[in-house]
Amino acid sequence: MRFTRALALGASIMVLVSACSTGGGSSPSAAAGSPAAGASSAPAGAKPTVKVGSDGFYEAKLMAEIYAQALEAGGYTVDRTGIGIGARKVSAPALESGQIDLKPEYIGSGLAYYEPGKQTGDPAANAAALQAALTTKGGGITVLAYSPAADQNAFVVRKDTATQYNLAKLSDTTAVQNQLKWGLATDCKTNPVCAAALKTAYGIDPTNITPLAACDTPMAQALANKTIDVAELCSTQPDIAVNGFVVLTDDKQTQPADNIAPLVRNDLLAKVDMTSFEAILNNVSAKMDTATLTDLGKQITVDKKDIAVDRDLLA
Repeated sequence: MRFTRALALGASIMVLVSACSTGGGSSPSAAAGSPAAGASSAPAGAKPTVKVGSDGFYEAKLMAEIYAQALEAGGYTVDRTGIGIGARKVSAPALESGQIDLKPEYIGSGLAYYEPGKQTGDPAANAAALQAALTTKGGGITVLAYSPAADQNAFVVRKDTATQYNLAKLSDTTAVQNQLKWGLATDCKTNPVCAAALKTAYGIDPTNITPLAACDTPMAQALANKTIDVAELCSTQPDIAVNGFVVLTDDKQTQPADNIAPLVRNDLLAKVDMTSFEAILNNVSAKMDTATLTDLGKQITVDKKDIAVDRDLLA
């Protein structure tokens, strides 16, 4: 699916974007202000090009595109070269180095990347701890307000597999793990909420693994086609409902609260009117709930909507 310069899916996107140039809306999260608080911001009207990036899967690209459109509605020029740049091990260094200026982040998993083991089920705690971790790395990045929308890693199976092996919880797979074909994220080995969490909490260290992009259509298709039996998807992924997949309960609570927040470089914030710039992004985040995020994902992955063709979606 192409992500064009004007990917605006349905009225819900227009509501998100239309509110962003008003200058009002949510204030940054409690954790967000500290690194940028002392930064001087540029006078109103000085609007540099913003280099927006994201992880490689559909939802991260979608959120990056929504933030990009909101910034454009606010008068900014956006460079989209970094959207879909790769997994967190690629996108995080890109943000740290200045290759990109902004990326949407799943705050629990982002925290696990920087401070493994500190992630929790509390989004406010995750946002604060993520900001502290980024500040420790040099203080060059600010965590803006996180959205009500949350999307956690989910391990899912087909109904026939659930019935055959009596699977309802992730711990149910431990005893039969090597009878199952696993589809796990390409970065699972180094991701603390994937391989490490599965092994430490559940004793799961399967031998039959196919590395695939997590939270993406090919993983779901591999599960539907029986190439794999267990898939690592995202809880908001429409493929789950469309295919009637069974989400295994994370009974050891290994997956963190993954609300979405923009991470922004402080050197960019120093070049803009910081109050209005942050308001643009925070307004969008505040209006993005889980139901909206799930519906937009369905329009992309299931309905195959593309604004390059469906211009009426802007109406």
